[in-house]
Amino acid sequence: MTITRLTAAAALLAATALPALAETGLEYGPRPYYLIDKMDDGPLKEKLAACIGQTPTRTDFSIGHRGAPLMFPEHTVESNMAAARMGAGVLECDVTFTKDKELVCRHAQNDLHTTTNILTTELAGKCVTPFTPANGDAPARAECRTAELTLAEFKTLKPKMDAADKSATTPEAYQGGIAGFRTDLYTNGAQLMTHAESIRLFKALGARFTPELKSPAVDMPFDGFTQADYAQKMIDEYKAAGIPAKDVFAQSFDLSDILYWIENEPDFGAQAVYLDDRYEASDEDEGLIDPMDPATFKPTMQELADMGVNYIAPPMWMLVTVENGQIVPSVYAEKAQEAGLNIITWTLERSGPLATGGGWYFQSIADVTDNDGVYFELLDVLAQDVGVKGVFSDWPATVTFYANCMGI
Repeated sequence: MTITRLTAAAALLAATALPALAETGLEYGPRPYYLIDKMDDGPLKEKLAACIGQTPTRTDFSIGHRGAPLMFPEHTVESNMAAARMGAGVLECDVTFTKDKELVCRHAQNDLHTTTNILTTELAGKCVTPFTPANGDAPARAECRTAELTLAEFKTLKPKMDAADKSATTPEAYQGGIAGFRTDLYTNGAQLMTHAESIRLFKALGARFTPELKSPAVDMPFDGFTQADYAQKMIDEYKAAGIPAKDVFAQSFDLSDILYWIENEPDFGAQAVYLDDRYEASDEDEGLIDPMDPATFKPTMQELADMGVNYIAPPMWMLVTVENGQIVPSVYAEKAQEAGLNIITWTLERSGPLATGGGWYFQSIADVTDNDGVYFELLDVLAQDVGVKGVFSDWPATVTFYANCMGI
């Protein structure tokens, strides 16, 4: 280790010397005010404008999605410190594992080629799919997994903004491709984290925890490491750190993980969050799912509740629709409410400018999404009408400002 390059461990020690971050030193920055200015005139805009100048306070309603990756490399010390400074009361580590079965923070087990500099290092030779340059209509491609690296090797990588230039003919050029509404201004010196390091950092920042157990890109069991071992190891790291179960919202898209925690770690299972991936909305509770096909069947909301599931987290667009030109709760949201499920949703501020409909996260309300002020309009419906308990955001200041203004 050189003096000029802090390790994540050194940054964590530094963070513990900054307790003021837990309660003071919070700031919104200019973005919430920019969004208010973009809103259509009306009572909501007037209410939010009246809150300009309020003192920021931390709120669990505001959840840092991988930290604050609108401008910081995701799942880094710096990204999460930025989110905490914006008042995010809950921070996320997406959890996967290395070759030596150590838990680290990555959005996917196979994203190192787009989130780190691995392709420009000697570790590129360990990638399951080596870099292949663009050729004619065929885009450049690569795939690099944490499961191919030991923890020591993983920690030598430098994080970058999640992006790839699919027209690249060299690994160096492939490092680009960052969306125009993001930036690489804050990538220099950014630090990767293990899951255990994230726990220490988030605790020092005064935040609660929402780790997501990511689906492995490798076949399980992996060298004897079963899915149950994986699910248990994640919880064990909170227990080893002395973190109360009430401060942990463990997530998974795999319902079997949620049910494992409910049965084997009931204190943690009570707040386990099922990331519901039924993405085809309809007037039926089951969506467009075939109940006779075990590979696609999803339980109804009431069946989930009967299983002991207390929290679900669908994408934002599943919770809303448009009626008479207004954003209103969807049938999905109403069924979840009827079953008494707590709802968390994702991901605000991930879509960039909204002038052209907002893309995937706004697809159910694209007809009324024509300016950046719709971020606050959607957030208001999610909070007041759907009754969500928290909102993931790539720029938590927006959610924090809204929650502080509304007394959430």
